[in-house]
Amino acid sequence: MCPECGHEWNPETATVAETEESLVVKDANGNSLQDGDDVIVIKNLPVKGAAHPIKAGTKVKNIRLVEGDHNIDCKIPGFGAMALKAIFVKKA
Repeated sequence: MCPECGHEWNPETATVAETEESLVVKDANGNSLQDGDDVIVIKNLPVKGAAHPIKAGTKVKNIRLVEGDHNIDCKIPGFGAMALKAIFVKKA
């Protein structure tokens, strides 16, 4: 689920990038991200249907990069599986 727009993905139909070289994803500071990196959320992100937002400073471990508008798949403690935009995170 995207915390910004509320879009939900079906895990069985999620697309995976062919190789890391073909997919370049940069965080808010311009650092390149790779599969398995740890990132930190830099802005409070409201989540539709949740009582509280994802707080700025939340550390997200072991991200997976995918193609599309929401280019980070991850599991956020207390929220579960999410898709994030790279502009809202920085490399830890």
